[in-house]
Amino acid sequence: FVSLLSSAIIVYRLPWTWKCSKLLMKFIHAGLNTIAMILAIVSMVAVFEYHNARNIPNMYSLHSWIGLTAVVFYSLQLFLGFAVFLLPFAPVPLRAALMPTHVYSGLAIFATVIATALTGITEKLIFSLKNPAYSTSPPEATFVNCLGLLLVIFGALILWMASRAHWKRPPEENAKVLRPIGGTPDGTEAESAMTDGSNADKSDLRVSSEAARKQNLKLDEAGQRSTM
Repeated sequence: FVSLLSSAIIVYRLPWTWKCSKLLMKFIHAGLNTIAMILAIVSMVAVFEYHNARNIPNMYSLHSWIGLTAVVFYSLQLFLGFAVFLLPFAPVPLRAALMPTHVYSGLAIFATVIATALTGITEKLIFSLKNPAYSTSPPEATFVNCLGLLLVIFGALILWMASRAHWKRPPEENAKVLRPIGGTPDGTEAESAMTDGSNADKSDLRVSSEAARKQNLKLDEAGQRSTM
């Protein structure tokens, strides 16, 4: 879950992917998230079946509460991501408006998954290490504690990459992706008005074209921050 979700988060942030089409990266992003969701559901089913077979109570620990919360919100994130950002029906203004929430919720879910993993390995150690006990710091405890620290460092690195502006995919590569179906490139409306014999002043046309270009870049910039 941690590996696939982190890969889905930074798939737009890798410079060598910036030459790929935005649509291809969207499918990769959605595919990684879908695989992570499937594995998370399989894991939860396995946990409940194991608990029931061993007569262990379900959903009593902080680890289970945080984990279930992460899976529920992740499923909602995945559904809304498909409906709004992958399918071509949502209007561009709606995508731009929802993108900050989509980005924040994706990063928050990733942090919750890290917290779930940390509480899970700690809980497992406390229950499993009896002789020698966890409190005596046997090699198993040291190994898993180091694993927990690596998870914290890894999570911090992913969040850092996702929050740095210079890691963001350049908007110039994706202007066509966020353009509405049947739309035209920047400035085309102004140029067509000129060729149709409009008597509008050329300076006004340039101002209108520049305003449209800035608006497109603003919407496109919002569209680059997808993490799903």
